[in-house]
Amino acid sequence: MKPANPLRPHSFLKVPLTAALVGFALLSSAHSAESPRGLAVEPTQVELVGNFARAQLVASAANPSSVATERSADLTSQATFVSSDRKVVRVDSRGALFAVGNGTAQIVVTLKSSSAVSSIRVPVTVKDFAALPSVSYSRDVVPIISKAGCNMGACHASQYGKAGFKLSVFGYEPTQDFAAIVRDSSERRVNFLEPEQSLLLKKPTLQVPHGGGRRMKIGSTEYQTLVAWIASGAPGLSPSDPQVTRIVAGPTRRITVPGAKHQIRVEAFYSNGTSRDVTALAKFDSMDEGVLSVTRDGLVTIGGKGQAPALVRYEGQAATCLFMVPYSSHVELTGWKNQNFIDELAAAKFRELGIEPSALCSDAAFLRRAYFDAIGTQPTLAAVRAFLSSKDPGKRTRLVDRLLGLTGDPQLDVHNDAYAAWWTLKWSDLIRNQSNDLGEQGMWAFHNWLSESFRANKPFDRFVKELVTAKGSIYSVGPANFFRVNSNPQDCAESTAQLFLGVRLGCAKCHHHPFEKYGQDDYYSFASFFARVGSKGSQEFGLFGGESVVMVRAGGEVSNPRTGRVLKPKPLDGPEADDPLDRRAALARWLTSPKNDYFAKSVVNRYTAYLLGRGLVDPVDDLRATNPPSNRELMDALARHFVKSGFDLKQLLRVLMTSRVYQLDSQPTPANEADRRFYSHFNVKRLSAEALLDAVDEATGTPTKFTNLPLGTRAIELPDAEYQNYFLKTFGKPVRASVCECERSPDESLSQALHTLNGDIVTGKIGAAGGRIDGLLAAKTSPEKTVEDIYLATLSRYPTQAERQNAVRFLKESKSPRECFEDLQWALINSKEFLFVH
Repeated sequence: MKPANPLRPHSFLKVPLTAALVGFALLSSAHSAESPRGLAVEPTQVELVGNFARAQLVASAANPSSVATERSADLTSQATFVSSDRKVVRVDSRGALFAVGNGTAQIVVTLKSSSAVSSIRVPVTVKDFAALPSVSYSRDVVPIISKAGCNMGACHASQYGKAGFKLSVFGYEPTQDFAAIVRDSSERRVNFLEPEQSLLLKKPTLQVPHGGGRRMKIGSTEYQTLVAWIASGAPGLSPSDPQVTRIVAGPTRRITVPGAKHQIRVEAFYSNGTSRDVTALAKFDSMDEGVLSVTRDGLVTIGGKGQAPALVRYEGQAATCLFMVPYSSHVELTGWKNQNFIDELAAAKFRELGIEPSALCSDAAFLRRAYFDAIGTQPTLAAVRAFLSSKDPGKRTRLVDRLLGLTGDPQLDVHNDAYAAWWTLKWSDLIRNQSNDLGEQGMWAFHNWLSESFRANKPFDRFVKELVTAKGSIYSVGPANFFRVNSNPQDCAESTAQLFLGVRLGCAKCHHHPFEKYGQDDYYSFASFFARVGSKGSQEFGLFGGESVVMVRAGGEVSNPRTGRVLKPKPLDGPEADDPLDRRAALARWLTSPKNDYFAKSVVNRYTAYLLGRGLVDPVDDLRATNPPSNRELMDALARHFVKSGFDLKQLLRVLMTSRVYQLDSQPTPANEADRRFYSHFNVKRLSAEALLDAVDEATGTPTKFTNLPLGTRAIELPDAEYQNYFLKTFGKPVRASVCECERSPDESLSQALHTLNGDIVTGKIGAAGGRIDGLLAAKTSPEKTVEDIYLATLSRYPTQAERQNAVRFLKESKSPRECFEDLQWALINSKEFLFVH
């Protein structure tokens, strides 16, 4: 229906978020959501300020206590909405309100069922409805252009714009966009004498040809807003224009069923203390089309089972609404026993989503899993025999303590060197320690500092403080090399944020992050912490030693290249912070503070991904409001545990590895095979290149010799990024060019399969003189014992009875025992059981 007044000026909406509760005995839906006994409508009252004010009503079922809960069904599409005075406010069938004139009225919301009729009245006040329209460019026009998609990268925000009309990406350069709309091309896009004839209106309404298709309808609220703006002279930006500081979208969380519909409502809050309903102007996206879809008006339709957020964006701010669709209405959690808080919170999520977890894995699977995850190493044959033969009911926990060096007994804590090597390798990849950038001496200095830090189990907050405040010779102060890898304030800021906050700041360097709250001022204020870091040459290692010294200069600032304004150092989401001697000290204090949620959460999320195959937030270094954790309560609890432990990485690993969740079987059941995010079964992980090569060496008893390193050096101990080793290159050892975990791809390739199947390296090691099989044959070991040892050394388990029988048959068919046993180990090494952690 066309509004009564074609020109309705700027408007605001002030609404509370509490629910109004009236009525009982509503129609019950036959699903797991609560049976509706009453009707709740949000907001309870509405104030529309100005001619173009709009608001969205949302009707929900209420529980027996007359309260709408996270299990309440959305009844908006089933309810009817009637205005008591259409000269004051109009309402459509979706519950959307439109200001028509000054005054007060009521919206009567009614829900009918076969047994009852429930209704609720929502009072509405409309004020400041003026005869002479006045429209704000920043608060009214820019959101309309954004909603229409005109400033998207595929449209007028592309590199060269479209048809001579160029806008900034997502409207983050409003001054530039205003000039393009009103001033460019001899002002041909606006017609101040006849606003309706403006090209700005005729193009998106398809009154003239438009490559982008129809973007608005003639007579719509958006159309009338633009007409009013042009008619008033198209006023531009004002320094006093309030800015959007945050948005709130509801429902924040709903447990629902397939086929259900949910209306999202969005409220924007401004820097001057005002707020208004912006549902009609917000942009909506589904973060998982397999679970839900969402219309441009914010109506969510549930299409599948699982958990997914709907993303809401408005003027540089973002929020999410989380929808959970249980796979089953009831689960037993048969045999489930909580080992620690991880299991308690995981079980709560299983019940919430109706997921039945898998049973515990076998001892053999746990042994191999724990060894590779804790120390990146294949268990020895002796270790396998000892663990599998043990009858100790607590042997899994004791194994974890031995691997992490937490028993307190030097005779048992023998894996610390392997632990240090493994985690040094992982963090060397992320911090990008490699000789191409640092030289041999710098690389070794950095490597030795990392290795000693993990060997001593240095608290991670101290580790990060030492890294981000390092100074001195790159040859004698290992962490100083961080500032040679990241040689300017921008690189330092991006690497620090991504590594230790889980925040990807790169987009904000040029424009506002499309899915985050950070803009250019945030980016360059954070970079300002590193503005005074410099370096100078040194001859301490000789005239041609190539040494440099990282130092803190007396001056140096960072400015926003768009505005030219010099920015003081300021943490993300924090006040300005400085230090008279070294700005980085102020950053380190904030960064590693127990009150900084992002620091602890980024670490526990990364380590959860290392052990469980997927982070609570995925990707692991992309923590943001619009990418919520799969289990927020578990993320919060792990972060609190990490802080309480004194940022102890070994204690973090221990609590993860001793949980029942970590010890679940990797084989999914029909009840949980669709789950990829909630840890109802162990996520199979491919072995990394280095761990895999070491595993081949351990299984075959044939070590690899690396150039310029002594025989016996394992692949996980390699300090540098690039070695002339075809195996490591084929299986994806990264060159350490990025701080992203994605540089080490988890995906297998054809070349990898061909290498293990047909390559000389694997077959050469299997048949090598002095290798495992050669030794077994030389010792005249019985065929039965030889087969057993091959299985134990390769797969860390005993062969099954069927496998033993197959081996006997194969031995009879082979030309010689050597051929049989070598072919057997070749087959095992090429199996998924060997190549992956199960």
